[in-house]
Amino acid sequence: MLNFDNRFVRELPGDSEQRNQPRQVFGACWSPVTPTPVAAPTLLAHSREVAADLDLDDQDMASPAMLGALSGNRLLPGMLGYASCYGGHQFGQWAGQLGDGRAILLGETVNRRGQRFELQLKGAGPTPYARRADGRAVLRSSIREFLCSEAMHHLGVPTTRALSLVGSGENVVRDMFYDGHPIAEPGAIVCRVAPSFTRFGHFELLAARGEHALLQRLVDFTIARDFPALVGTREQKLGAWFHEVCERTARLMAHWLRVGFVHGVMNTDNMSILGLTIDYGPYGWVDNFDPGWTPNTTDASSRRYCFARQPEIARWNLERLADALLPLLPKAEKPTRSAPVAELAAAIDRYDEVYSAEFCTAFAAKLGLRSWTPDDGELLADLFELMRLAEIDMTGFFRQLAQLDIGQADPEALREAFYRDDLRQQFAPDLARWLLRYSARLRHDGQPAERRMATMNQANPRFVLRNYLAQQAIERAEQGDTQRIHELLEVLRHPFDEQPGRAAFSARRPDWARHKAGCSTLSCSS
Repeated sequence: MLNFDNRFVRELPGDSEQRNQPRQVFGACWSPVTPTPVAAPTLLAHSREVAADLDLDDQDMASPAMLGALSGNRLLPGMLGYASCYGGHQFGQWAGQLGDGRAILLGETVNRRGQRFELQLKGAGPTPYARRADGRAVLRSSIREFLCSEAMHHLGVPTTRALSLVGSGENVVRDMFYDGHPIAEPGAIVCRVAPSFTRFGHFELLAARGEHALLQRLVDFTIARDFPALVGTREQKLGAWFHEVCERTARLMAHWLRVGFVHGVMNTDNMSILGLTIDYGPYGWVDNFDPGWTPNTTDASSRRYCFARQPEIARWNLERLADALLPLLPKAEKPTRSAPVAELAAAIDRYDEVYSAEFCTAFAAKLGLRSWTPDDGELLADLFELMRLAEIDMTGFFRQLAQLDIGQADPEALREAFYRDDLRQQFAPDLARWLLRYSARLRHDGQPAERRMATMNQANPRFVLRNYLAQQAIERAEQGDTQRIHELLEVLRHPFDEQPGRAAFSARRPDWARHKAGCSTLSCSS
């Protein structure tokens, strides 16, 4: 059914301690862990696209053996249970060892096309990295992760995927608001899928501990398995690899801003070396446009991980990864920048270049322009400020902008993108002036209206996983009704299509959801 080839476990050293108890793990990249069985597992949903990537069909997914594996109740032939060891900077501070606290890898499967995927259960019980936690996950966070993984993929954003959502049949106690009032909630397990779950933090921890031989070994392994096209000496491959990580991260940040996504917890342990969106926790989509908005209640005071700062934070995280790699480079003979160190610095500069180019390309498409000019930056900046002041919905505005008659440039054509009628009336003159500038820019661009509209509709999604939609699915699922999960999954498979009859799924956030828990901001509790 699945063809396992577990290179990470086979080629990198593991923890000699077999007991599953919290501890500091040294000299190892992983620890053996057996998932903790659950009482009454139920397959609530699965992604047929991810299943197909793994050479699985609906019959395979419905089998008792597969349900057992996806719930942590059994291992299929070839599977190995283990958790990986890593550290990270959390909210700008070094946190030491973190590791897979409630994520248990099942191994690496290779499909018929030779593609390699790691399978990972989130919520399948404690690991040696769980500290004082139970290793479980609640249904609400599991639904959010399952749906968002697939939504991001169909939006064209690099991401880890989700194969399945399994109800555990057991309750999990969580203090959702961190206010001293924990409650029992339904538990669930998500099977996450990615070519690699390796994070910046894997390298940071080894460097921080001075385990430089193992750090070199992990870098060599990562390049050989995940970046096989890189060639040259060991030092050359390391430099080329870091360049590639910087470029992929830059492209990811442009994608996030393109669709209005805010990750919420951009710690270095949540950054993928493949440039994938990883670890869906208190994320959110920008509704009324606000560059300073963060969906994470823990980040409310500093707004370190707010929408507009994400590219800056990604760069900071790359600098921390570069710091971790420095011990592998030849020492400078003089207290000046050596050539290898300069190469790492050049890769960071390359991040800036790639991000800028990708951002401009993305927003040129969103505005329906053939290409980006320096003056377009001012046009977009003025639009962003207007959208912020007038509380304009980001997704709705850009989608509706494609319908604009540039001969009229009438603000009324965009009225549905406003959250407040008083602000719509107040800023109507400002929007009218901006639309005149924009219309003049489109006329200068000279693109036929039909082509411009088609370009914009492929760049501006009609449907995104707004927090209130996810919360509605969660509330119904907690009552035993999973229909909304399946409806959302189907809608989000085609985010750029009009999908007649499904307009309710593209509606801007309703007033009742503006400050409701789960619909505006969220905690990390899951």
